[in-house]
Amino acid sequence: MAEESREALLKKVYYENCPGCKVEQRKELQRGLPIKMLVAVWLVVLSAALPISSLFPFLYFMIRDLQIAKREEDIGYYAGYVGASFMIGRVLTSIFWGVVADRYGRKPVIIIGIAAVVNFWMAISTRFLLGCLNGLLGPIKAYASEAFREEHQALGMSTVSVAWGIGLIIGPALGGFLAQPADKYPNIFSQNSIFGRFPYFLPCLCISVFAFGVCIASFWLPETLHKHNGNIRLQDDSFEALETASYGSFANEGKQKTEEQIPKENLFKNWPLMSAIIVYCVYSLHDMAYTEIFSLWAVSPRKLGGLSFSTENVGEVLAISGFGLFVFQITLYPFVERLLGPVMIARIGGIITIPLLSSYPFIAMLSGFSLYLMLNIASVLKNVLSITIVTGMFILQNKAVDQRQRGAANGISMTAMSLFKAIGPAAGGALFSWAQTRLDAAILPGSQMIFFILNVVEAIAVLMTFKPFLTLRHE
Repeated sequence: MAEESREALLKKVYYENCPGCKVEQRKELQRGLPIKMLVAVWLVVLSAALPISSLFPFLYFMIRDLQIAKREEDIGYYAGYVGASFMIGRVLTSIFWGVVADRYGRKPVIIIGIAAVVNFWMAISTRFLLGCLNGLLGPIKAYASEAFREEHQALGMSTVSVAWGIGLIIGPALGGFLAQPADKYPNIFSQNSIFGRFPYFLPCLCISVFAFGVCIASFWLPETLHKHNGNIRLQDDSFEALETASYGSFANEGKQKTEEQIPKENLFKNWPLMSAIIVYCVYSLHDMAYTEIFSLWAVSPRKLGGLSFSTENVGEVLAISGFGLFVFQITLYPFVERLLGPVMIARIGGIITIPLLSSYPFIAMLSGFSLYLMLNIASVLKNVLSITIVTGMFILQNKAVDQRQRGAANGISMTAMSLFKAIGPAAGGALFSWAQTRLDAAILPGSQMIFFILNVVEAIAVLMTFKPFLTLRHE
């Protein structure tokens, strides 16, 4: 009798015409790696990341050409304000889009977010509006946690963070290669053409075309949100089909409760969720400030402590970093995550980042091939560590809540993260400009002060990964 009761508890209930149940049944039948789903998630996230990052390499030159800054040392301030405007827009709407994703599905929010990017050629002057409409990153994280089997969830979540990271890398590379095409490629683009009159139009156009293709393809994404609404229940007796998701059958003295009958918890009182979000926000602040500072530092003149790189040079470095990040994701990350777990990954990654960033001012003293070699090695390693940390935080956040609140939880995460990332470019640009005024300081002159402050932020994030601050669910 006890075994029969246990068996009844372990049976999964499916509902007819529920898109989420259909995805679960498909997952049970698919034992191999879901390549098509990985590619779909990768493209969706990439389409969201490109418009944010593609401005970075030519933002310095665009502000200079428009003569917005009175002094060259002040360009960093204005670049930071432009970078922050997108994130401020996302702060105001991320929770809204998360709630919409929980009520109406992940897929509609994803499509709306990509459609907003299609108008990027126009939204480059209204990045705040683009941030308000681009609410897909929270739902796509929830989607990735639901669309893959348990053994592939680490790979699915790493796909989101790696695609985002590669987008933040490829975007500047794309901007660097395609900005001012009439000057760089005079045999192809005339100075009298639209690309000569509008030197920063080509990268925006390419991103819009890419986003349009992804938007159309997104209509074929399967919905993962469960919509039972009184539909006929279908029983699945397979023990192999058992998973720990919240939509399963709930038994109590022979009575079953549907998911809709179970009250939703207050997410703000869910400390495992909130602690993971706070740690994620601090890491995000660091990463966004680093992304802003790296491009400004690379293209600024040697006399101001920079590398005097062209936008093409920055594009080459970032393209190599993107390739290294992609290789790491498909080969090593799932193994590392299973071996160490998400919390230990974040700690180790943060600790290694500190001496790595401390080496950047000394790398700037090199020249020629040795400069390119060491800068590429450092850039690849820094981006791999960042994405590893962020992926670990993604996993902790999505494990801290049930499926029916995952969209709202990721909306809260995106709101908080966007606030910190709005501070990141502005603070990074201000820090960069301030550091250039103290090149002759006795203590931590120039870029040494920049990377020292970045290391302080990273150290704070590492300390926050320890108990009692960061806790896991059911601990």
